[in-house]
Amino acid sequence: MKTSNSHDERIAKMTFASVYPMYMAKVEKKGRTKEELNEVIAWLTGFSSKKQQELIKAKVTFEELFQEATLHTNASHITGVICGYRVEEIENPLTQKVRYLDKLVDELAKGKKMEKILRE
Repeated sequence: MKTSNSHDERIAKMTFASVYPMYMAKVEKKGRTKEELNEVIAWLTGFSSKKQQELIKAKVTFEELFQEATLHTNASHITGVICGYRVEEIENPLTQKVRYLDKLVDELAKGKKMEKILRE
């Protein structure tokens, strides 16, 4: 699925630190924990909870975050619609990775079991 260049650029320049509190609020509102959120992020990116906090403090952009990340080999198994886009059809690689993360956070907030979210 095609996204506009301005949309892709906006996502690339967005900081992980600005979005993380929204992820937290979303999952905590549904009874999930910070530890579960960090586990989901670690699964996708390869970053430990400690490293995630360092990246938040450093105010890295999503572009910088995913340049440094080691995407999980099963990340391509993440499918479905998030923010009106089918994640498996997003053409821009960075936008797709960010939407993978959004999709995992959404599944966590919806109460999916961790073993289903982590697609092992």
